[in-house]
Amino acid sequence: MEFLEAKEIQVGIAVAIVAVVATAAYLYTSKKNKVGSIDPENFKEFKLVKRTQLSHNVAKFRFELPTPTSVLGLPIGQHISCRGKDSQGEEVIKPYTPTTLDTDVGYFELVIKMYPLGRMSHYFRELREGDYMSVRGPKGRFKYQPGEVRAFGMLAGGSGITPMFQVARAILENPKDNTQVHLIYANVTYDDILLKEELEGLEAKYPGCFQVYYVLNQPPEEWTGGVGFVSKEMIQAHCPAPAPDIKILRCGPPPMNKAMAAHLDALGYSAEMQFQF
Repeated sequence: MEFLEAKEIQVGIAVAIVAVVATAAYLYTSKKNKVGSIDPENFKEFKLVKRTQLSHNVAKFRFELPTPTSVLGLPIGQHISCRGKDSQGEEVIKPYTPTTLDTDVGYFELVIKMYPLGRMSHYFRELREGDYMSVRGPKGRFKYQPGEVRAFGMLAGGSGITPMFQVARAILENPKDNTQVHLIYANVTYDDILLKEELEGLEAKYPGCFQVYYVLNQPPEEWTGGVGFVSKEMIQAHCPAPAPDIKILRCGPPPMNKAMAAHLDALGYSAEMQFQF
């Protein structure tokens, strides 16, 4: 009887040790997997595993991370530097913001608009599944912390939507973050609107927290959004009013950024209330 009791104690101890080791291994693996896959000083190679053409000049590129549980390791509001070659074979380095977050494990995605004369656009046009791209990062001055402001106003133009989408998605998908997001998104034509399906999905899922106002320079018939360029009146109507606990983010072509800065200054938004990507 004593022999059986001793045996049971030994088995119990062994099970406890196995459980402790398994838990420690899980915690170690989880912590290890949280380490980012990019380096701020050195370029690393990532394989293109899927290319999806979204329109005649826009495509989504999915790149594989080292393991199925790896994360990119990009702080919200920051970007990566991508390196390629232009049509003359010369090296080009340009910043891009992934549309994925670190909750998307094993891969990251870029939505790229390719311009006829763009040097990096040429590289992305030629990029095929199985090819590798050099990436360095994180880069950027903006690091979002949940709850740092009551509300964001966002003024985006063209491909400048990608950092806005990244920040908005991170806020909305965090149940502990109650920050309101008000986006004004400007383009030339309806077909130029990037991530429209994703933006509409966020609006539908988070109706009280996220609103988008589209502005087109050349709108189709029966268009109900804004027309022309983003005006002071549009900002007043669709962005939070100046206050110490709000911030307006800007990202678009240089002429738009300059015009938006002038509008915001005229409306009373201080320098501390503004940030340009």
